Amino acid sequence: MITREEIANVLDQPVYDGDGNKIGDAKHVFFDDMTGRPEWVSVKTGMFGSAESFVPIRDAALVQDHLEVPYGKDQVKGAPSVDVDAGGHLSETEEHRLYDYYGINWDSVLSEAERTDDGRFAAGPGPAGAAGAAGAAGAAGAAGMAGRTGDKDMRGTAGTGGMAGRQDAMEREAMRGDEAMTRSEEQMHVGVERHESGRARLRKYVVTEEVQQTVPVTHEEVRVVREPITDANRDEAVAGPEISEAEHEVTLHAERPVVETETVPVERVRMTTEELTENETVRGQVRKERIEAETESFTEDETGRGGKRRGRE
Repeated sequence: MITREEIANVLDQPVYDGDGNKIGDAKHVFFDDMTGRPEWVSVKTGMFGSAESFVPIRDAALVQDHLEVPYGKDQVKGAPSVDVDAGGHLSETEEHRLYDYYGINWDSVLSEAERTDDGRFAAGPGPAGAAGAAGAAGAAGAAGMAGRTGDKDMRGTAGTGGMAGRQDAMEREAMRGDEAMTRSEEQMHVGVERHESGRARLRKYVVTEEVQQTVPVTHEEVRVVREPITDANRDEAVAGPEISEAEHEVTLHAERPVVETETVPVERVRMTTEELTENETVRGQVRKERIEAETESFTEDETGRGGKRRGRE
């Protein structure tokens, strides 16, 4: 449970779920108007903090430099959107929606809220009021709770402070005589988030290929050459015995292919990444308020009786 003194340390601090995943940053703390207890913390989520989700703070804990809630990141980001009025309050209907979403029994919330710290009964929970805005709420919330001391029945709360501010705003509005109606609408803010989409790797392996190459080879063959006796070779022809047996041997040579392999570098291969930008259409639903004026005019028919006629602008 987050104490009143810890509220100032909660605002603008990171909010994590029970698995250590960061959900977003705490922006506002909402107190119950009757009991003054912290009920909700709003968490800015999304890439640019464009979304805001409400999380029960009753079971949250301040761990070192961050707030830890017992709900998953996806569950918090999927919480229903609620409207906060101009006075910084959640309606009872909106609180019902949030309690149902987080699986919290509304009857148990009532029973806890009805009993004060000293065992006496209060009027029950009211709508949750925001403690300040834009990160400055902590001090205001703590100041509102300062009226509760010892066992005296002094029930000043931060939520009551929020109600007083709302009443002052309504009184100023009435003094101005402003009868205008404010029309609001939701705007969709689209951001991008980076996630892992795949992996690529280089793998080197060895394959064997058949290579064919034609190489010229030579070999020697015996060819018998017969020469007639001429004056030029007569002396060599009669140099030996007249009649004899003789033998002359010639060595023949031939070439054959010889294969050798040599490892040589042929190229360098590496991987690089490049970012390609493409357009994707994002569709969402936003709510808009419409204001129409209805008029009533009174007319008389031929009989002299009056009648009503309605119109719309």
